[in-house]
Amino acid sequence: MRNTYTQEFHIASYQTDVKARIRPSAILEMMQEIAGAHADALDVGRRKLAPKNLAWVLTRVEVHMERYPMFGERISVETFPMPNRRVFFPRYYIFRDSEGRQLGCAGSLWVVLDVTTRKMANASEIALLLPDNSALTAPMGMPAIVEDIGGEHREALRTPVYTDLDMNGHVNNTRYLDWCCNELGVDTMCNSTLCQFAVNFNQEILPGQEVRTVLHREGNRFSFSGFEGEKRHFDIGGVLSEE
Repeated sequence: MRNTYTQEFHIASYQTDVKARIRPSAILEMMQEIAGAHADALDVGRRKLAPKNLAWVLTRVEVHMERYPMFGERISVETFPMPNRRVFFPRYYIFRDSEGRQLGCAGSLWVVLDVTTRKMANASEIALLLPDNSALTAPMGMPAIVEDIGGEHREALRTPVYTDLDMNGHVNNTRYLDWCCNELGVDTMCNSTLCQFAVNFNQEILPGQEVRTVLHREGNRFSFSGFEGEKRHFDIGGVLSEE
């Protein structure tokens, strides 16, 4: 059984921004891909779950980056699950450059969703198939709960479009971070990096749902949330580091 899983990635042009750095959402995309590959290797991936109307769904993620890789770089990503916390399944990631130096790390929390009822499923059988990684050391704590901050704020309305949706029929987890970066603006994203960010996925967003987004800025800190009426769908928080 593979306790850990490592994959190499070549940073492509479509993953980068105007500064030739990898976009924050592309980091989440890599994490999503390698988590799926490891799940397949452990026989708990999409091929096994889909016939049972089950799917892995991300509920929380936190990323810390010391340096963003650039276009053309080759990096490696190591991932491994840690013991589940009842219905929550932690998974961690370590990003390294071609020389083995750490670029950053991340933590995530997953649940198993019944795609018919759109509710959490009993995942006790899946938990038995995962490796015992209790002897491993996580590179960071559990993913944070995002808190609202004060300061100036800006609101907008958004309805999901075709490119926001994924094979699970809802807005893909990576797209929320794109929405956030777009609201932070070109000047901010060109002159700063998200050295730390966390995303909490509270309620999925389906096609046709209109979402009210709220961005708060206070110094180098920000929070970005999405609501439908009073229902909170997601929260993003982070810290900007000037270049």
